[in-house]
Formats: sequence, structure tokens, C-alpha cells
Amino acid sequence: MAAPWSKCFGFESGVGARSAAADALQLRHYQTVATGIEFAMDLPRICAKSGLALFLLSCLTSSVCHAQSHGVVCREGAGDFEAEFQTGVKVRAGAARNGELKARVCEAALSWGDQNLAVADAASQADIDAFGVDLGLGAPVAALQVKKSKAECCMEYKIYSLRAPPVLLRSITGGEFFSAADTDLDGRVEIWTDDAASVDGFENFPLRDLDFAPPIVLRFVRGRLLDVSSEFQPYFDRKIADERAKLNPQDLRDFKNSDGKLASAAAIPAGWLFRLRSVKVKVLEIVWSYLYSGREQEAWRSLAEMWPAADLDRIRSALLNARDRGIRSQVDGVSKVVSAGHERSAKIFDGTIVVAATPGLTPKGVKPKEEITPPKAILMERPPPVTAVEIELAQTESALKLVIDSAGKVRSVEVLGNAQSVDEGLLRSTSNWKFIPAFSAGQPVASQIFLGVSLKR
Repeated sequence: MAAPWSKCFGFESGVGARSAAADALQLRHYQTVATGIEFAMDLPRICAKSGLALFLLSCLTSSVCHAQSHGVVCREGAGDFEAEFQTGVKVRAGAARNGELKARVCEAALSWGDQNLAVADAASQADIDAFGVDLGLGAPVAALQVKKSKAECCMEYKIYSLRAPPVLLRSITGGEFFSAADTDLDGRVEIWTDDAASVDGFENFPLRDLDFAPPIVLRFVRGRLLDVSSEFQPYFDRKIADERAKLNPQDLRDFKNSDGKLASAAAIPAGWLFRLRSVKVKVLEIVWSYLYSGREQEAWRSLAEMWPAADLDRIRSALLNARDRGIRSQVDGVSKVVSAGHERSAKIFDGTIVVAATPGLTPKGVKPKEEITPPKAILMERPPPVTAVEIELAQTESALKLVIDSAGKVRSVEVLGNAQSVDEGLLRSTSNWKFIPAFSAGQPVASQIFLGVSLKR
């Protein structure tokens, strides 16, 4: 008998609750608060993000987008997460310890039995992006990313098998952030990142002066790492349209009449130089959006349209060199496919119902079998509410319906109940939430769940 969530929802069942269906994928959380879990880990952490207390169905043990500030499990010693896979391999990311004291650095490790494999030690950031996920490598994996020091621009993405003993299957470097997701809900998981290390300092622009580094979309196909960015051209087109909309026609003409290098800065008035550099950044971002999405001819046409003619050969060569020495140099191949739309779709398992015994019909001692082992949160954060209205909304409980893909990322969110009082900050933050995905018959799957969320103070 299936009991609807609206009748079974209760505050008493905390996020850390265990069920028989969850035995295959054990989860340990820290910083428990009352009957829930405080997911912000540490209130004074970067961006002053507030914790979320989550309360679900007793059967739902709960525990993405390029952004300037990404949520990570541990940042400068703040935050902790640990989980165990059905094979007995555990993963942990959290504050490094100096004796009994927590240090202001992070560490990450995999362990099994009495063995331990260090992934990161004394790092500025340590994050678990995916756990138990099928990335196309033929085995469930744990994907962690590490930023060694605060001064470094970028992460190293490390993918380990979850069989004992775990093995490092692949390492990717040079992205500012990595996020695995089944973007189109087609059953294939992509790894979204950017070529930040390759363009940091390009044409004397540090990363902080860019709106975005060149996006890159990766996917494992039969064990080979491919650049599949060409399959997501609509995403790149939106980036291009945004940058074109920001261009001032007169400023663009002034830049096209410059030398392109803007090397003689001392001879250019400060205000004019600022405008020229701003135009130059936008032109570069438009061009590399075409270039990285597999449209080289469109890239060069746009470059010729907006760049000083005398400098075209130099900048074209510089852009190609930057791409070739970046993440492109680490892949096994480049997809030439241009997707016309959804060709297939993954099944979304329904986690919004509770399977319960039927009195008088279900044999004694037989427990109803859950269709899925529900998702469990790795990290859930939200920006702190600022206005009085936002604070009031944050204090009330929001009932959400989430679709979580097989990589543990939120693909859609819907507010249930009174749509006139919507916590927009909460909804926006869901794109960066990450979960251990639902499992069915031992395989990670996409699922739909109901989730009650309130701000825990």
C-alpha cells in the first residue's frame, strides 16, 4: 500500500534517519542539530552561508551551473562529510586534525578495513562531487576535487573506484570547479568544468576580470574521456547572447580601431582604457564560446568582425595555443556530434510514496521492498536571507519536489503548497546542491522526492 507524502510528512524523521532499504549505502553525518542535520557545517564559513535543517519522510533519508562561488564540503578547515559504500569503502572530506584540534586546512581520504588512502592533505578546499555514481568507467566511483592552496586558481578532479582497494582511475586538472551531472536526463553523465588555468593571465587578464573562463563538457564513453562540448551548443549560445547584449557599439568600434594588444596603456586615458579592456574581454568570451563548442569557423568570423584586423593572426594563434595546452590536452578524443534535442530519456524513479505493509494481506515478517534507496545529501547550502521578507520566508518550512539525477545533482525543483510565498534564494541554491543519488537494484538512478526545508538557527 502506498501512502502519499502529504499524509506522512513529519518533523520527527530527521535527515540522518536509517532504514532497512538504506543498509546497502550507509551514511554518516556530523554537526547534527535536534532531529535534523545542519548542512552549512560552520556558520562563519565563506559567504556566511546558513545551515539548512532538513526533515523528510521516515522512508526518505536525505542526504548545480557555473558560479563565482561554489559550495564545497570543506573550505579552510570548515565542513565535514563521511559516507560508506556497499563495498565497504568509505570516503571522508573535512578538517585536517592536529591531535584533537581541527586545523584551518582540509583533508580527504578513502578507507577500507584498516587501510587508508590519502587523497588530499593540508588543502585549502576538499570536496566530494559524486559518490557511488557511474561515470562511464565500468564501476561505481567517488569523484573528489581538491584545491591545494587559496592562491591557486583551480581544482584537481580525482576519480577513484569504490571497490576495495580503491584505485585512482583518472585525474583532471585545470578547471576552476568540476560538477558531474546527467544534464539532459538521458542516462549519460557529463563532467562540467572550464579551462580556467589555461586562460588565467591570458592577454594580461586574471580570472577575476573575466565573466567566465571557457566552459568545457566532458564525458566518459567506453572508458575514454571525450570533450563533448559540441553537444551542448545551446548552453554556449546563451553565453554568447549575454555577452553580445553587453557590447556598446561605439566602444566596440573604438576597440576595433585600437592595436588589439592595448599594450601602450600609459598613452590611453584611464577611463577609455577601462572601456576598451571591457570590450576586449567580452569579444574573447564570445569567440572562445564558439571555439570550445566545436564551431571554429564561427569563432573566426566573429573574431574578424570585432577584432582589429592587424592583430587577427596573433590573437587567433594565442587562442588556439591556450585551448591546446589546457584541458583539451588531457582528453582522449573530441566529439563532433551536435545534438538536435533529447534522443532518449532516463527513467525517473518515484521516491514520493511510502511503501507500507497492508494489514491482513501482507504475510507476517515480510517487509515491503522499496523501489529505490533514496538520495542522501552531501552538501546543501543557501545564501543567507537579507531582507525582512526573505528572513521570514526562510524561517518557515518550504515543501519542495526535487528531481535528482543519477549523479546526485538537482535537475528541477518545484514548490508545493502556497506559491504566493516562495523563497527564491532557496530555489536558486538548489542548483548547487549535491546528493548521493538514489539506487535501484544496486545502480544509481534518477529520482523524484519530496523534501521539507527550513532554516536552522
